[in-house]
Amino acid sequence: MDSLRDLADSANALLAEVGSAPLSPEAIGRMVGDGAATLVARAFAAGGRPQPPDALSRFLTIYNARLLKFTRPYPGMPETLDALSSRAILAVLTNKPLDATKAILNGLDLGRHFEPERIVGGDGQVPRKPDPSGLRHLMERAGVAGPDTVLIGDSVIDVRTARAAGTAVCLARYGFGFQGIPQSELRDEDRVVDRPTDLLSVL
Repeated sequence: MDSLRDLADSANALLAEVGSAPLSPEAIGRMVGDGAATLVARAFAAGGRPQPPDALSRFLTIYNARLLKFTRPYPGMPETLDALSSRAILAVLTNKPLDATKAILNGLDLGRHFEPERIVGGDGQVPRKPDPSGLRHLMERAGVAGPDTVLIGDSVIDVRTARAAGTAVCLARYGFGFQGIPQSELRDEDRVVDRPTDLLSVL
């Protein structure tokens, strides 16, 4: 799903509360991927302002109030999930908080593709990506091994998570984190797609 504008608007609303100028959505997009706490810390550092002690809770309050204002599935994603759900076991591994993740999935009618125990957020009992624990947990739940698993993502965090868990990785060039992946992190066998529907032929 493309959640960049809602994330960027929420971060900028928080910065505005302390008198800081807004950051571009592209700049904020490069800060996303390591969880809300890291996003907030990076936004304040980029804005040149000290971070208030309650900045994370304030950000989450702002963001939770606008989760679905602009967030939408990437074009073709609903149809792709419909097709993949009959061919594979699907799961979600994200550093986004679990409640927000489920609210977005259900609000966009995508939650039906994922059993509740196959959704792992960044605020649960397992460490966040790139720690492989969450991915290994999902593989164990599904009863599949690393060679039978593909992590689909758009960031260097996703690449490192897949490597650590011993799975394949498929990178979404259309995702806003793709440009931040160093070429040195990529391998010839890594899959890359330009649109969600490409997953149907690549996987």
